Amino acid sequence: MAYFNEENTVEQMLINAAGKCGWIYVEPQEVPRLPDEVLVTEWLLTALKKFNDIKDDQAAQVIYRLRAACSIGNNQEELINANDRFRRLLFEENSYPFGKDGENINIRFFSDKPSENRCVVTNQWEFPRKSKEGGKRLDLVYIINGIPMVIGEAKTPVKSSVTWADGATDILHYQKSIPEMFVPNILTFASEGRELQYAGVGCPVDKWGPWFADEERRHGTLEDVEHNYISLITPERLLDIYRYYTVFTGTSGGRKIKIVCRYQQYLGGEAIVQRVLGTYRTGKGPRKGLVWHFQGSGKSWLMVFAAQKLRRQNDLKAPTVVIVDDRIDLEDQITGDFTRAEIPNVDGISSKEELETKIHQRKILITTIFKFGDLNDGEVIDDRDNIILLMDEAHRTQEGDLGKKMRTALPNAFFFGLTGTPINRNDHNTFACFGSEEDEYGYISKYTFQNSVDDGATLELNFKTVPVEMHLDEAKLQEEFDALTDQISEEDKQELVRRTSVEAFFTAEKRINDVCKYIVNHFREYVEPTGMKAQVVVYNRDCCVKYKKALDALLGTDDQTTIVMHTSGDKADEYKAYKRTRDEEKKLLDQFRDPLSPLKFVIVTSKLLTGFDAPILQCMYLDKPMKNHTLLQAICRTNRTYNENKKCGLIVDFVGVFEDVAKSLAFDEESVKTIIKNMDEIKALIPTFMQECIQFFPGIDRTIGGWEGLTAAQQCLKEEGVKTNFARHFARLAKAWEIISPDEFLAPYSNDYTWLAQVYQSVRPVSGGNLIWTLLGAKTIEIIHNNIDTIDIGTPLEDLVVDADIIDSVLEDEKKREKKIVEVEKMLKIRLGEHKGDPKFKKFADKLDELRERMEHNLISSIDFLKQLLQMARELLEAEKEIEQPMDKRAQARAALTDLFQSIKSEETPIIVEQVVNDIDNEVVNIIRQFNDAFQSVTARREIKKKLRSILWIKYQIKDNDVFEKAYSYIEMYY
Repeated sequence: MAYFNEENTVEQMLINAAGKCGWIYVEPQEVPRLPDEVLVTEWLLTALKKFNDIKDDQAAQVIYRLRAACSIGNNQEELINANDRFRRLLFEENSYPFGKDGENINIRFFSDKPSENRCVVTNQWEFPRKSKEGGKRLDLVYIINGIPMVIGEAKTPVKSSVTWADGATDILHYQKSIPEMFVPNILTFASEGRELQYAGVGCPVDKWGPWFADEERRHGTLEDVEHNYISLITPERLLDIYRYYTVFTGTSGGRKIKIVCRYQQYLGGEAIVQRVLGTYRTGKGPRKGLVWHFQGSGKSWLMVFAAQKLRRQNDLKAPTVVIVDDRIDLEDQITGDFTRAEIPNVDGISSKEELETKIHQRKILITTIFKFGDLNDGEVIDDRDNIILLMDEAHRTQEGDLGKKMRTALPNAFFFGLTGTPINRNDHNTFACFGSEEDEYGYISKYTFQNSVDDGATLELNFKTVPVEMHLDEAKLQEEFDALTDQISEEDKQELVRRTSVEAFFTAEKRINDVCKYIVNHFREYVEPTGMKAQVVVYNRDCCVKYKKALDALLGTDDQTTIVMHTSGDKADEYKAYKRTRDEEKKLLDQFRDPLSPLKFVIVTSKLLTGFDAPILQCMYLDKPMKNHTLLQAICRTNRTYNENKKCGLIVDFVGVFEDVAKSLAFDEESVKTIIKNMDEIKALIPTFMQECIQFFPGIDRTIGGWEGLTAAQQCLKEEGVKTNFARHFARLAKAWEIISPDEFLAPYSNDYTWLAQVYQSVRPVSGGNLIWTLLGAKTIEIIHNNIDTIDIGTPLEDLVVDADIIDSVLEDEKKREKKIVEVEKMLKIRLGEHKGDPKFKKFADKLDELRERMEHNLISSIDFLKQLLQMARELLEAEKEIEQPMDKRAQARAALTDLFQSIKSEETPIIVEQVVNDIDNEVVNIIRQFNDAFQSVTARREIKKKLRSILWIKYQIKDNDVFEKAYSYIEMYY
C-alpha cells in the first residue's frame, strides 16, 4: 500500500521543483566539503576565478576572509551581526588590492548571467559532518557558487496537527545550536505542503510570513506550494532579495534585527523598478503607477527597498529618488527607517531653497510635498528623466496646486503613488494622478485589508458601537435662542443652528464627563489587563484639554494621560503647555510605546491619526466624526501586531462610523473601473464648462492684469442675476477641475481657469453665515450646553425592553414617543449589525425594514410602530439567548472532552482528566471571547490550536495527534 511522509512528498516535491528554476540536485555525500566547514571551498574557488581575473592564492585570501566571518562558534546572539557582515563582504566591502600595481578592485561572487552561477540544492545536510556528538540534519540546503544561502524544512502533509510552524521552530533551534550555518543566509523557509512561510535569521515564528507568487495568493495544496516556491527560490530572485530587498535595522530597544521583504513588498517594489527600467530604456511607456497596499502592511519599507534598488541600476545613470510625504511626522518616520538601515546617500530637504539645489544631487532625498508648494507657478527646477518620486499616502495631497507644481517642477520625472487606503467613491484623484491606462484596474500592485489579516501582517479590527444621546430642555433652549437671535433673519438662524449643533454636541462638558466614565471603566476591564494602551480621538483642541481633565479626575493621577496636538495658530496661548519640539514629542511617544511607562492614554484630535506606529496601542476611543480615508487611516493605528495578548485592534465607537468603514473596506476593482470611466467623462466636459464661463466676459482681454483688468471683468457681472449665474457655472467648473487636477490634460486651460477663479473670488460676497457665526456661534453653543437635561450612553436593548413597563406615559406624549422610537430602532439596528451574515437574524432585519416602510406609508400609527418594535426587541433577545446557551454547549463540550481523556487514561499514563478539561475549557473560552466569530477567523483558529497544543503536548505531555485532532473537533463543534 502506498504511504506518504515528509521525505517522499514535500521534500521530494521541493527538490524536483527546484530543478525547474535553475537548481541542480547533488546528493549530500557528493558535496565536496570538510566536516565542520560552512562553505564549499572547491566550488567557491572555481567561481571566484571564473568571475574575476585573479590567481589561486588571491582567491584563497578572499575565501579566508569569508571563512573567518562564518566562525562565530555557538554565539547565537552574534548571528545577526555576522549575517549582516557577511552580506557586506559580498557587495560593499569586496575591494581587494589585486589590480595592477596593487590597485584595489571589486571582487564579484555572482554572475549577472544566471546560467553562469553554480546553483546546487541538496538534502539531509549534516553539520558538523560525522562529528562524535552527531551533527544536526537540515532538510534542504541551497548553495550558490559554494555559499549555502537558503535553508528549508519540510514537514509531513498528512497530519493536520503538524504545520509549517513546526519546521520554522526547528530552524530557530538550529540557529541556536549551529549558528555558523546561517551566517551567509538569505532566508529560511518551511512548508508542510499546504503553506509556504519564510523569514530572515533571528525572526520568531509569529513574525514569519507567506510567500505568494502573485496576487492570486494560491495556497492549500502541494501544487499551490510548488507554484509559490518556484517563484521564491529562483536563484536570481533570491540574489535580488539578498542585495536589494533586505535591510538590517535597530529596534527602539537598540536590538539589531534583519528585515527580509514580505512578498507584497517585493511585488510592489519590483512593479516600480521594472516600470522605470522599461520606460527609461525604450523612451516609451508610462511614467507613473499606483501601489495600493493596506495600512500597516509595510509601505515604508517598500519605499526603502525600491529606492535602494533603483539607485543601484547602472542603466538609470545615477538617478535621484525622492521620497515625498505629506506630513512632517511621516517624514521623520521614513528618515528614521533609512537612517537605522544605514542606507547610503540619503539626505533631507527642509526648505524651498534646498529643494531647488539638492534635486540635482544623485541621492535618495526625503521631503514633504509642501516644499513644492513654495515654488513659483510654472517653475521648472530639473528636467532630467531619471528622477523618480515615490509619494507616500498619495491619496491626500495630489489634487490642486501641490500636485500640479510638483509635476511642473519636474516635467520628465517618474511619479509613483503609494496609498494604504481603499479610495472612497467620491475621491477620484489618486487613480487619476497615478493610475495608468496600461494598468487594468488603475494600479500596479494591490494588497488588501483581508490579505494583511490573513497573512498576520496586521490584526483584525473589532468595533464596539456605543450610542450617545443628549436630551435638552427644548422649551427653555428655544426661548433663550430666540432672545439671542431676534435681530437676524430666519435663514441666518437656520445656518447658525446647523453650524453650532455638531460642535455643541461634542464639546458639552456634561457629555464629555459621562463618556470619560465609560472610557475608564472599559479600559480597566478590557484593555489594561492585557498590558495594552489606548488612543482617545476627540472633536477639537479644546476637547483635548477637557478630556484630559475628566480622565485625570477619574484615574486619580495625571501621569496616565497626555495630549498630542498641533499648537499653531494659538494666538491666546491656550495650548502653550502642549507645545513641544519634534524631539520632545518623539520622547513622549517612546514613553507611550514603553510597556513599563505609566502613560496609558494619548489624547488627540488630528495628530497621530496617520503614520503613528505604536504596536502597544490596541484600543481607540473614537468620539469625533470622520469619513473616508481619514477614518480608515485613524482606526488602523490599532491593528499593528504586538504580542500574544493582542488579538485584534478595537474601536470603541461613540459616533457610529462602522457602516462607513464597512463600505470603504468593500471597495473593489469594479468600483475602480467605474471611477476611471467617470474621470474620462468628466474630462470631456471641461472644455464646455470653461467656454460657458468665459462667455460671461465678451470682449474682455484676459491678458491685461492689475486693477484695470479686474475692473473690466467685474463690469460684466454688475447685475446680481448675472453674477449669481456666473457663480453657478464657475462652481460646476471648479468641481470638475478639482476632480481631474493635476492631470496634464488641464494644462491648455490652466491660464483661463486661474483668471476665472480670481474674478470669482473678487465678486464673491462675504458670507453672512461666517459673520453671524463669529458674532453668535460661541454664545449659541453655551446656550445649548446650559440646557442639557440628561446624557444617555449606550442604553442596552435589554434596558429598553424593561422600560416597556412604563410605556404608557411615553405613549401619551408625542415628543417622548418619537424619541423612544428613534432610540429603540437605533439599538435594534446596532444589535442586528452584530449578527450581520447570520441567517437566523435576517428575518428580524427584514421585519424591521417592513415596519419602517409601513410606518412611512401611514399603514400603522406611531403607537403601534413603537409597540411592535418593543415586541421585536424581546424576540431578538430570546433568539440571542438560544444561540448563546453557553452552559448547555459548554457542558456538552466538557462531557465529550472528559470521555476522550478518560479513554486514553491508563496506569502507565495517569492524568487528572478533570484538570485537563478545565484547562482546555477556560483557555479556549478566553480566546473565543476576543473574536466576533472565532471559527470564521484564521487568526482565532490558529490561536486556539496553539493553546490546545501547549496544554496537551507541553503541560500534560499528551503527544497523540489523533487525540489532538479529536479535541479540536469537539471545540469547533460545541464552542
